[in-house]
Amino acid sequence: MPEEEAPGERAGSRRVVTTTNTDTDSTGSGTPGGAAPSNGQAQPPASGSAAPAPATSPPPPAHHDSAAEEAAQALEEAGETTLRLLFGAVVAVIAYLGEMLALLGQAARELFRRGVYPSDLAKQMTVIGVESIPIALLTVGFSGAVLALYFVEALQSYGATDLAGGVVALSIVREIGPILTGVSIAGRAGSAITAEIASMKVTEQIDALRAMAVPPVQYLVVPRVLAALIMTPMVCLLADAAGVAGGGVVANLYGVPPRTYAGSIRLLLEPDGSDVIKGLVKTLFFGMIVALVGCREGLETEGGATGVGRSTTRSVVTAIVLVFFADLLLSFILLNGSFLRA
Repeated sequence: MPEEEAPGERAGSRRVVTTTNTDTDSTGSGTPGGAAPSNGQAQPPASGSAAPAPATSPPPPAHHDSAAEEAAQALEEAGETTLRLLFGAVVAVIAYLGEMLALLGQAARELFRRGVYPSDLAKQMTVIGVESIPIALLTVGFSGAVLALYFVEALQSYGATDLAGGVVALSIVREIGPILTGVSIAGRAGSAITAEIASMKVTEQIDALRAMAVPPVQYLVVPRVLAALIMTPMVCLLADAAGVAGGGVVANLYGVPPRTYAGSIRLLLEPDGSDVIKGLVKTLFFGMIVALVGCREGLETEGGATGVGRSTTRSVVTAIVLVFFADLLLSFILLNGSFLRA
């Protein structure tokens, strides 16, 4: 029979095996899970093993990209909206000018075909011309006084106060007089034209004219346009005189004698009157613009009494803007054109 081991011997052998395994793990030889030798130096990777990947920065958050895309889309939409509005405004202006030219053509055709009623023409000359004289005289007269105030003070620094009258007169007859006359007639007569025709439109009086075989253009538009063409230059002449006189009063207060003031006017203004003629040519276009805008807005009125108020306001604003725009074009043409030069 084999000999039985004592319990103490079996326990000792287990302790020996456990100690041997622990020593083997601590040395790391021959086992894949062994630790690196503790000699203070890093061992190179074994041949055939992959090199460690370089460190990379984390990707930017996704919300930054989405915010940039939204901003770019918003800018693109804003640009498209702006271009669309500009294009629409240009088209509207061109269409409006086309309607005015068409109305002018109809008025000219009716004038040569049927003529004009003298009583209507005289009435409109009173409304457009005579009733606009006071406001035109006041605005241009005070403007001439203000011009003289500034010019005399500025010319004193150069010892050239003798030229104050000529400078004031040249400014008035070329620019201040015509433009303020056009604005005054637009505010005084243009609004009256629109209100009268608009009231006839909303009360169906224009339809009654058509029923009686009376062309509305011949009855309403022709006398007003013709009266504006006749009376606007006359009002401008009176306004020019008021402006020069107002400047003379202020210049006299600042030590410029009336004889010197008048002499400088004769010195600086063209002796053939071309400066005055240029201003009067402007007023022809200004009067025609005011009459056409007033008639057009009145004929297109809708919506009862409220529509009459809107048309009147739109008429005055549109006429004043077009008068200034026409003044720019006419000033450029008359300043650089040779047909009015001696």
